[in-house]
Amino acid sequence: MTQSTAHALGASRTLWELVERRAALTPGHPVLLQGERTLTFGQLRDRAERVAAGLYEKGVRPGSVVAWQLPTRIETALLTFALARLGAVQTPVIPFYRDREVGFALRESKADFFATPGVWRGFDHTEMARRLGARGVFEAYEDADLPDGDPAVLPAPPSSGTSVRWIYWTSGTTSDPKGVLHTDRSLIAGGSCLAHALHLSESDVGSMAFPYAHIAGPDYTVMLLLYGFPAVMFEQFALPDALDEYRRHGVTVAGGSTAFYSMFLAEQRKDPGHKVIPTLRLLAGGGAPKPPEVYHSVVREMDVQLTHGYGMTEVPMITMGAPDDTAQNLATTEGRPPEGMEIRIVDGDGKRVPAGVDGEVRLRGEAVCQGYLDPRQSADAFDADGFLITGDLGHVLPTGHLVLTGRAKDIIIRKGENISAKEIEDLLHEHPAVQDAAVIGLPDAERGERVCAVLELRPRAGRPALDAITSYLRAQGLSTFKLPEQLEVLDALPRNDTLRKVLKYKLRERYAERR
Repeated sequence: MTQSTAHALGASRTLWELVERRAALTPGHPVLLQGERTLTFGQLRDRAERVAAGLYEKGVRPGSVVAWQLPTRIETALLTFALARLGAVQTPVIPFYRDREVGFALRESKADFFATPGVWRGFDHTEMARRLGARGVFEAYEDADLPDGDPAVLPAPPSSGTSVRWIYWTSGTTSDPKGVLHTDRSLIAGGSCLAHALHLSESDVGSMAFPYAHIAGPDYTVMLLLYGFPAVMFEQFALPDALDEYRRHGVTVAGGSTAFYSMFLAEQRKDPGHKVIPTLRLLAGGGAPKPPEVYHSVVREMDVQLTHGYGMTEVPMITMGAPDDTAQNLATTEGRPPEGMEIRIVDGDGKRVPAGVDGEVRLRGEAVCQGYLDPRQSADAFDADGFLITGDLGHVLPTGHLVLTGRAKDIIIRKGENISAKEIEDLLHEHPAVQDAAVIGLPDAERGERVCAVLELRPRAGRPALDAITSYLRAQGLSTFKLPEQLEVLDALPRNDTLRKVLKYKLRERYAERR
């Protein structure tokens, strides 16, 4: 499939229109693979339309709010596109969430219906739904659970792609999550950025190792629809168990986030003489910072390319590295934005700064969300020119590549001096004993904040002392005032259940009182 055809498909007004156009082009080509099962583009269109008819007979109408908390399965994709065919408002909920987060999402979205997987991984989601007083509860784990009906009963598909039809939830940490409002067009725009940057083709085979309920779900599915290739779905992802599926289906593109890259690297290091996935040519992802050393290790040890991007729930894809970019840019930047994505870097007063100068990252474009479910949060999220205020810090190179240097809240202020946690983390990742690292600022009566490095060590690595770590960082050229004053070691850094981002707030809570 040529890139011009993919660009033409990307102009689809709605997700359902995109499904229909792809199914008309390559109805017999596979789109989703899971175990022994295969779903083609034509089957996706036809089965989703029958599920839509069954949902319609259940009372789901255009504009009905349908929450779903389902694992990464073919049935989940079918339900999603059935709801897109109806023009319902969907609010996906990560399947690992429990009463507090699920109850919040159901209340705030005023969900009319709630689809669950029943008992999944030992937890009864349907019982939780009833405990929470959810309306219109139904199970949708297996194909037999999905409602089925005659498409003749359906109203016309939605024609507008700019109506809010998606409510995604930011991962609540110290406060409640925020409901992020998306349209079909904003999700198509985000997926198009990913697809066009990676230079993929019909001969590729992708993989979904992350929760389909994450914003990355539609991002990735749009890419499949644009370029006409399949992806392997993993309901439960763990290495080395998942490697057989990667090999059996001949996966060429894998990834997810920095944590996934590290997991693949760990498997490769068990047998350096043999490529861990013979067909793999590209690792790609985003959602968390990528230390340059991780890039170089993947390319050197796995003999594949690595491209990393920048996205968030509010803007599913902002920038993406391209496989044919320079090694320097792939290692040290987040790639470039697609056409239509405006990046503005501003100082503390909201004024634009020149290229190469650090400031806060602000965004405007079709992939940007419409705001939040709470109008007060929306009012605070955008500046006077309509740019989304991200809270991320960085600068743009003259080439247009974006370099992220941290988050505003991730800047440590020690004795009045600003210290970037990411700068120290990148250096720590180059240490031979370090598997992963998180640097945080902790309250300190004398300094305001002190620098604390929390390390996850490689297997069989000895525990380093603080003075050994600071000596190493000095030798790497780190300024003395940035050196860690506290060192902690954990078997595993705390991470979320989606793209496995490190949860720094948990580290701050854990070590705030320790000297």
